[in-house]
Amino acid sequence: MAHYAILDSNNIVIQVHVGKNEDEGDTDWEEYYGAKRTSYNTYGGVHSTGGTPFRKNYAGIGYTFDSGRDAFIPPKPYPSWVLNEDTCLWDAPVPHPDSKRIHRWNEDAGQWEDASPSQPYPSWTQNEETGFWEPPVAYPLDGNRYEWDEDTLSWVEEGE
Repeated sequence: MAHYAILDSNNIVIQVHVGKNEDEGDTDWEEYYGAKRTSYNTYGGVHSTGGTPFRKNYAGIGYTFDSGRDAFIPPKPYPSWVLNEDTCLWDAPVPHPDSKRIHRWNEDAGQWEDASPSQPYPSWTQNEETGFWEPPVAYPLDGNRYEWDEDTLSWVEEGE
């Protein structure tokens, strides 16, 4: 199966077509329609199954095809981000924190900010491995629905 990006006059991807390979009898989309073949398994110049990377990134709607780089480049997420020539992906001016917590880029401050969910109850603790908040007592797995009761530090069946 082959994937082809249909481009507008500015080389912006407006559609991705899935078809057979030419050797399987499908139309040569590049020759007849000016489409550009793209690899579903390529991201950042790496092929996910160990194959040969193709055009740096799988084409998505809104991506730009850069003929000089022979690459699909996603839309620039923030004005301060810089194109990585090796991956044809956008890099933040400050590296993403190496943690399990959720972060969001703040363009005005020029930094990553913690966007992890806040602590739902005072008794719950955050698992450092996953970043998730966990109760002091595991949720019952008996098929019933429960709500957390902070006063008794226990799960109470809904409706009781």
